[in-house]
Amino acid sequence: MKRALISASAAVALVVSGGSVATASDGAPPRTTHGPCQYTQTPDEPPARRVPLPPDPRRTPSRGTVDVAVPTSQGPLPLSLDRAKAPCTVQSFLHLARHGFYNRTVCHRLTAYPTLKVLQCGDPTGTGEGGPGYKYKDELPVDLPPAPTDPTGTRRLYARGVLAMANAGPDTNGSQFFVVYGDSALRPNYTVFGTVGADGLQTLDNVAAGGIEPTAEDPAPVDGTPALRTELLRVRPSC
Repeated sequence: MKRALISASAAVALVVSGGSVATASDGAPPRTTHGPCQYTQTPDEPPARRVPLPPDPRRTPSRGTVDVAVPTSQGPLPLSLDRAKAPCTVQSFLHLARHGFYNRTVCHRLTAYPTLKVLQCGDPTGTGEGGPGYKYKDELPVDLPPAPTDPTGTRRLYARGVLAMANAGPDTNGSQFFVVYGDSALRPNYTVFGTVGADGLQTLDNVAAGGIEPTAEDPAPVDGTPALRTELLRVRPSC
């Protein structure tokens, strides 16, 4: 399932597929958790790594922040997750982190469009098509300012340092996420659930400066595999 980020000047597919450990049997409906987040199996998109559906308590934690240490092959990428902005997204991310889903995974995509500067991670297959075997609802931002580069007024500013989910359309969040290394203009269709720390911004700058791997078809790409291999060595929540 393709997930797309649309900038003012280019369409950028952020691909995430899903599945779950408890795969629905033939003919059976996909399992869905009974709490407010309603994590739902995606049997037609098997998991890249086996994980159960996340816990979905009656009252999803929705206050405070959670720090997550993310050492990478290019330097630290510390994250701060905001439960108030996106409680179901934070719950899922922490669940995947605690099960080692993100460990030793490669950030497979870097974009360098004038209005879209992101690094995309979270797929154990490294192809842009892997996911956890489940999906869940959007928790879309309502407080982002208009993007100053967009004369139509429809796009919002996803500022440098934002942490957000990739998706394949409404309510298709899985495991893939993106971090913004330069102010970007996007429709507000992507759940914002945290920020990148100062040390992480330096790491992102280094990765971006390394550029994107050229191909025979495009010797100077603005969208593709980072030239500097960026592997998430371990994703460790503080709680």
